[in-house]
Amino acid sequence: MPSSKKSRAGDSGEAPAQSPAFEESLAQLEALVEELESGDLPLEKALAAFERGVTLTRQCQAALQAAEQKVEMLVSEDGDEKAVPFEPEQ
Repeated sequence: MPSSKKSRAGDSGEAPAQSPAFEESLAQLEALVEELESGDLPLEKALAAFERGVTLTRQCQAALQAAEQKVEMLVSEDGDEKAVPFEPEQ
């Protein structure tokens, strides 16, 4: 059975090697937010940090969207269950 897990993970459409993992991007984003919130950065460095934050945010959103699509596919593959949109708690 372990081999089927490996083949399924390989078929998952994982992110390319040049793209950082979701957790790594999120950690970098959190560090940037803390740095920006401190207010100690000069304007040019703050702008560069903000631009990097926008890029990281987009990467995280794309990774979350891909994961959501994968879950919907897995649920619909495994039986008669119908995929329903995820509604986060507020």
